Amino acid sequence: MAQRAFWKGYLKLSLVTCRVAMTPAVTESSKLRFHNINRKTGNRVVSRYVDAETGKPVDDEDQVKGYERAEDDYVLFEDDELEDVALESTRTIDIESFVPRSSIGWIWYDSPHYLAPADKVSEEAFAVIREAMRKTDTGGIARLVLYRREHAVLLVPRDDGMVVWTMRYGDEVREPDPFFKEAGRSDVASSAKTMMKKLMEARLRDWDPKLVRDPVEERLHEIIESRTKKSKRTKPKKTAEPERKDNVIDIMEALKRSLASEKKTARK
Repeated sequence: MAQRAFWKGYLKLSLVTCRVAMTPAVTESSKLRFHNINRKTGNRVVSRYVDAETGKPVDDEDQVKGYERAEDDYVLFEDDELEDVALESTRTIDIESFVPRSSIGWIWYDSPHYLAPADKVSEEAFAVIREAMRKTDTGGIARLVLYRREHAVLLVPRDDGMVVWTMRYGDEVREPDPFFKEAGRSDVASSAKTMMKKLMEARLRDWDPKLVRDPVEERLHEIIESRTKKSKRTKPKKTAEPERKDNVIDIMEALKRSLASEKKTARK
């Protein structure tokens, strides 16, 4: 079953325009969701917005967005006012410029979305833009309103479609120097680097999504299934904490032991 698009609009580059559809590339729909339950009655507990001073519930139509410019002093905005601020980018991805893909650090990438032509007529124009970016190894910079907020986005080719990445703003990314300078700079012996490389090669695997599975989620599903069947649940085994040592370890000795352990595992 095809994924239903959550956004439809237009992709525009100068005079080239085509209809496109977009959907988030990641989903958390399979994640467990818990409700707050009244232990005494077994009923769900619901939350309501209440006035901070009177404590009385506030109806949806009486709620507005407010920016606090001083204590207890707010500038109020209606929903349509916020939408009008970035009206042009609500339904059109207008590519403003192109940048080399290699020039963008991973830390600027936020959330990925799949983009594809919305109909047969749009496929050719979409493919022209996609293949031009692929050939030049560039990404397109544009602006787009998603989740009720305007974002800077990066478009990059992916298979027969594109990926639209929402980008972090400049003031959202901290400078690394103040933190990394505390890490110190130590000279590393070439023999240690060689052994570390061997250790890494022993653990080298082809990428598989199962490598980043969620053991906590799996365990929760087991507990839920067990309780659903009204069977007794065994308590999870406690993993022994590794022995902590305050003295500085011998990095060469640690590498030797690690490599020996990897070789034993490989033989098995």
